[in-house]
Amino acid sequence: MKTQILIIDDEWNMRNLLRIYLQKEGFATQEAATGQEALRMIGKQEFDLLLLDVMMPDTDGWQVCRAVREQTQIPILMLTARTETKDKVLGLGIGADDYLTKPFEPEELLARIHSLLRRSSMARTVEQQEKQLNYLGLRILPDAREVHIEGKRVDFTLKEFDLLAMLARSSQRVFTRDELVERLWGNDYGGETRVIDTHIKNIREKLQKAGLPYNPIQTVWGLGYKFQVPGTSE
Repeated sequence: MKTQILIIDDEWNMRNLLRIYLQKEGFATQEAATGQEALRMIGKQEFDLLLLDVMMPDTDGWQVCRAVREQTQIPILMLTARTETKDKVLGLGIGADDYLTKPFEPEELLARIHSLLRRSSMARTVEQQEKQLNYLGLRILPDAREVHIEGKRVDFTLKEFDLLAMLARSSQRVFTRDELVERLWGNDYGGETRVIDTHIKNIREKLQKAGLPYNPIQTVWGLGYKFQVPGTSE
């Protein structure tokens, strides 16, 4: 799928020129002639990068930049005839990722676009990795609600997944049964706290059956449970 770039500029000649440059480089482009039109398009579709002019009739580039930053971290390259340092400082200060003044060399524009896309891709990769819980042979993806053991996906019930993920997020912290019940069912739960033991037993059995060579959920006698991978420090 091609990289999607939204060109936001009220001048048709400039939009046409940018479209030719970018499509020649293999990018897919769409165009907005006003700030309001751009915001509507951004609300309906995901773009990989915005080329944003400043001086536009209804909603200027500053306003568009602020509005976009309230919703998303999509890379924004401001492309404008305003050359004063105070304008560059303002643009970068309100959330633009780069600032290029007109007239510009196409090679420089393309280099800056590729640089922004690389940075954005690296940031997304780091963010995704941070969201995962990775241990030896065990990977938990909280957003996708998936558990992978030795590279294979294993199904857990809703409560089993919540319990395993909660313990894994706070590795080596001891949770009492009462605390786990409160977090999983809330304060109004009136059942037996030993229900936690049943879920822990089921989780352990699934982990073992799937081939995980250790038991990461340790019983802390008289208290509750903690997540600990063998070999890690106390």
